[in-house]
Amino acid sequence: MALDVTPIYRNLRTRVTFFGLEAEDLFAILAVAVVMNICGRFLNREMFGLPMNMVLQYLVPILSVPALMLFKYGKQRGYLLDWVLFHTKPHVYSALERDRELTREYIKD
Repeated sequence: MALDVTPIYRNLRTRVTFFGLEAEDLFAILAVAVVMNICGRFLNREMFGLPMNMVLQYLVPILSVPALMLFKYGKQRGYLLDWVLFHTKPHVYSALERDRELTREYIKD
């Protein structure tokens, strides 16, 4: 009884993109849309005959897609997440301080 083998072509390094943006970027744009909707509801005004929350909810994310594409042009995968984490973590400005994350010796004798 022979074993049937079928080739499966997989490329794990392939980036899944939509309009040149990764999934994390699209989640960021959706978060911006939600925040702009909430901010627009507090304004209670109209722009171009439309309620401000609709204008902000749709116009700002639509304009942020090309801006984010320009921001990420030529950058590596996951750049937006790394950039946000870099700016949210506290920075160490002294080389004499002990590392809080490193608990064991890095180099063993």
